[in-house]
Amino acid sequence: MAKIGKWNTLMAVEMSDYGLLLDGGPHGLILAPTKYLPEDAEPGEEFRVFVYLDSEDRIIATTEEPLAQVGEFACLEVVSVNPRIGAFLDWGLAKDLLLPFGEQLARAKVGQKVVVAILVDDRSNRIIASMRTNRQLDKSRPLYDDGQPVSLLITERTPLGYNAIVNHRHLGLLHHFGLASPVEIGQTLEGFVRRVQPDGKIDLSLDASGYGRVASLTDDIIEALQSNSGYLGIGDKSTPEEIRRVFGVSKKAFKQAVGALYKQRRVEIEGRGIRLIDSPEI
Repeated sequence: MAKIGKWNTLMAVEMSDYGLLLDGGPHGLILAPTKYLPEDAEPGEEFRVFVYLDSEDRIIATTEEPLAQVGEFACLEVVSVNPRIGAFLDWGLAKDLLLPFGEQLARAKVGQKVVVAILVDDRSNRIIASMRTNRQLDKSRPLYDDGQPVSLLITERTPLGYNAIVNHRHLGLLHHFGLASPVEIGQTLEGFVRRVQPDGKIDLSLDASGYGRVASLTDDIIEALQSNSGYLGIGDKSTPEEIRRVFGVSKKAFKQAVGALYKQRRVEIEGRGIRLIDSPEI
């Protein structure tokens, strides 16, 4: 059965003058226009297609990549506003995505980027966007491990830090004290779960935590030392910005990794940097 607003793998059953007709199950035959198909496409083949409604509200299939599908969240740009029904967003497809006035927290303006949920409207069966993202979040208790990698979409600034949607499902918090560099509303990035609190709130970090990440970072540091004649001019007195530029981690994570190497007697502190033990002097 084809799912509207999502990627589907559908069988082509018939050729038409306009393209291939795909088996959409209860939705009937769904047209995949010729311009979206390989030149040698024929009935009997399966195609991975995105199914949505065209400008005349007909179900159609495309191989174009939308920026998000139903059930996901994205930061999209407003490309036009209809004073009767709402704003239209660019989501990567030929038909722009409607953001109805009733789903706006504040009137959207052309050129503005807004964080929205993608959903199917129960009344019209059309795919729409909503700025009321909290309604679409999973309210069940998150089941994440400490240090687990996750995808993040930054949604708003708070007194404690930045709220972020985690894996298109839950809401988490990036604390100010854990940010070595600025983030922006609407930014997507990779992060890590610091911990899930007893009340289900998710604390996030842009640096992995735990022994697994420290072990990975120590390997990076050793490799960098070996590539620089056994010495790096980066250490405890280096700025957080310099450490992030070189290793892509916070100063705290770097110090943890260097501390682990020091305890293993693999490095020693020298001047403003670190030296690989038993490496030749420069």
